[in-house]
Amino acid sequence: MAGSSRTLRSEGARFLRMRLTLATLSGRSVRIAAIRSQEMEPGLRDFEASFIRLMDKVTNGSRIEINETGTTLYYQPGLLHGGTVEHDCHPQRSIGYYLEALLCLAPFCKRPLKAILKGVTNDQTDPSVDTLKATALPLMKRFGIDGEGFELKVVRRGMPPGGGGEIFFSCPVRRFLKPIQLTDPGKIKRIRGVAYSVRVSPQMANRIVDSARSILNKFIPDIYIYTDHMKGANSGKSPGFGLSLVAETTNGTVLSAELVSNPSGQGSPVLPEDLGKNCAKLLLEEIYRGGCVGSINQSLALLYMTLGQQDVSKLQMGPLSPHTIEFLRHLKSFFQIMFKIETQPMEERKGGEKVLMTCMGIGFSNISKIVT
Repeated sequence: MAGSSRTLRSEGARFLRMRLTLATLSGRSVRIAAIRSQEMEPGLRDFEASFIRLMDKVTNGSRIEINETGTTLYYQPGLLHGGTVEHDCHPQRSIGYYLEALLCLAPFCKRPLKAILKGVTNDQTDPSVDTLKATALPLMKRFGIDGEGFELKVVRRGMPPGGGGEIFFSCPVRRFLKPIQLTDPGKIKRIRGVAYSVRVSPQMANRIVDSARSILNKFIPDIYIYTDHMKGANSGKSPGFGLSLVAETTNGTVLSAELVSNPSGQGSPVLPEDLGKNCAKLLLEEIYRGGCVGSINQSLALLYMTLGQQDVSKLQMGPLSPHTIEFLRHLKSFFQIMFKIETQPMEERKGGEKVLMTCMGIGFSNISKIVT
């Protein structure tokens, strides 16, 4: 495996998806060694191999080398090509795990991306397709990613462990991203959500809605949570239910929370009433943390700020998650960019601690975009 002087070297399986995504955008090769080298089963996991195959599908000319034990990966990214991509996601991770990377890459492809992803749509580990649709897409629009052919749709819903779900994601390409100035999240004006159930009684979703409303109605009257009960071939292979909630503010900020029932045959059964109430409380916690972007989309916002035009972008966030902190370190490694981080004075805070993130965009240009 021969790498160039621009090859970044790292160790361990943590943040593998993050490294490959940023490598693809920056055009820098990465060599990741000692992948679970001390474990009983060393090397890449099946879901990570599946993710690498997806990266190969959305790029053209990538070079991928993995040693015999799977403990060393060399990745030299090709050009982001886009087009129509169909991929079977490994059931160990939900479609959201794969979709989060596509949200980072799609605007910079040569052709508009049209992705069909199959697998688990909702689980307890990754953001669900419902939550990403409600939160990530409005955020992308703020950076100028919008227009015809921009959609995310749940075709079939699939719960773990069997999966069987399918989603369709399409995204137009952009030559540049707009800088943003988001420093005032505004006040909560309404709460929306979806309670879903598959291969269980449709009443499960109604019970979830009633229990969630019993908490949220104490704070705001404008609440609408619709129920989604898919049947037959559209209901996947395993039973389950869950709830995705979003709070929208007067300034267009969207904050979210979600909960999913335990997979069939794993853990103790979850009552829909408990799930609804706990999810409502999680949403209230997210509102308390606040900021102009929810915690699950912090890294996506910071990436777009980094890749924006050579102008100043500012974004107020709630407390930075551990994932976001590591993401900032990776942005420095791949793009040599650092953010100015200012904490909000105590007397100005509403809710939890806030930080103001400021950076100058690197002026990333999608040179492969086809002009129409």
